[in-house]
Amino acid sequence: MIVVAGEALMDLIVGPGGSVVANPGGGPYNTARTIARLGQPVTFLGRISSDRFGRDLRANLARDGVSADGVIETDDPTTLALVELDEHGVATYRFYVDGTSAAGLTDADADAVMAVAGSALHVGTLGLLLEPVGTTIERLVMESDTEQLVMLDPNCRPSAIRDAAALRARIDRIAGRADVVKVSDDDLRFLAPDDEPEGLIERLLRTGVRVILRTHGADDVEIRTRSASVSVPVPTVEVVDTVGAGDVFGGGFLASWTGAGRGREELVNLDLVCDSVRVAVLVAALSCTRPGADPPTLAEVQALAPSHDRTGGADF
Repeated sequence: MIVVAGEALMDLIVGPGGSVVANPGGGPYNTARTIARLGQPVTFLGRISSDRFGRDLRANLARDGVSADGVIETDDPTTLALVELDEHGVATYRFYVDGTSAAGLTDADADAVMAVAGSALHVGTLGLLLEPVGTTIERLVMESDTEQLVMLDPNCRPSAIRDAAALRARIDRIAGRADVVKVSDDDLRFLAPDDEPEGLIERLLRTGVRVILRTHGADDVEIRTRSASVSVPVPTVEVVDTVGAGDVFGGGFLASWTGAGRGREELVNLDLVCDSVRVAVLVAALSCTRPGADPPTLAEVQALAPSHDRTGGADF
């Protein structure tokens, strides 16, 4: 069982013409749904409101096959993100978090879930900066079993960050235990505002991170280890919007990796890492062809993979 810890929220997506559509979202929530749609056992660990938005969020998890074992119900209102799309479908975000559902995950909430946790733990996004959820997630990472693969996606959202220095310090601490770190160029600029991205990548690798997956939007994904650097091309698709693309990418990688029975030790095999990244870029590309964070199913990925010839020897 994969555990994805963090926030669930509703994206209020504002199109270029001013239309507003409510879609389920939140980085970890999107990641968990992606993993489930790709046929791997996963639970979402986080608080979800009892309000109408919260009921919709839980219903989507159930439809996708995400285990409800990690969901903690609360009467706090659902956390909201205002997502504005430009004419190219590129999203910018503003968040409404005070007094809402996502922030309140406690150690007591999490312990029962992690007592039966399985192969991997994925953390990131708002769950790293809100409290008490941020402290809870950091403890889960630091106390995780040495056999458990930990994946970190900082997915930094400057509009929601009140203490940048504290968040950078937390991400540094978590990265010291993480096996895989997925970062975008925007993440790198936030995490190291006074340094070159290469310097931060090298520092993360020195702390013990085994694999860094650096995304560049529609450009190639760069895979970095302490001894190698390779790139994986991204399929060309007609983009509707980019909402949740990074979350879906991370879920695609983790689903492919764990679905093949791989764990921490196999991360030294760069060919295997490339195989799972090929799956991840195809999964993310498919999500970008439809509105909102709407990850594809395993059947959709398998149907498209031969025509794109992107999955190589990957298990999907």
